[in-house]
Amino acid sequence: MAMDTPARSFPPFGSDAAILAIVEAFRARTLPFADWSHQAHLATGLWHVATYGETAARVLLREGIKAYNLAGGRVNDAMRGYHETVTVYFVWSAARFLKAGAPADLAGRVNAYVAGPFGAKDGVFTFWTRECLLSPQARLAWVEPDIRPLDPAALLA
Repeated sequence: MAMDTPARSFPPFGSDAAILAIVEAFRARTLPFADWSHQAHLATGLWHVATYGETAARVLLREGIKAYNLAGGRVNDAMRGYHETVTVYFVWSAARFLKAGAPADLAGRVNAYVAGPFGAKDGVFTFWTRECLLSPQARLAWVEPDIRPLDPAALLA
């Protein structure tokens, strides 16, 4: 997922099974790369946070995304592949979304997250400049926001 691509809307998931199929294919490293959209990233991340909690999800997603990329013949380096700061941000946003009272069913929860401010692709730029976020340093390791500290209220403003 390139952070410098424009935001686009996605059709809502029609069932829990559709989401679980993406999560399982990601975990098995069989999800076609063409299907690894922002929506699929968010569905997978939210499922991990809801299932394992914020701290464990961060570790599982870090390792899972790196392994998924390698299995598909892609690299994880300073310019491509896994992005630590973006991943940590979306794990943080998923946890805040869930704490705010998300729908009980998986499809409703994921669809609300994807369509709302916590899942917005450009929400990350509420906290980081493009220059900072797209830097090799931010890709390889957590970089603190350079615009404002993480605060869920900033996404709802």
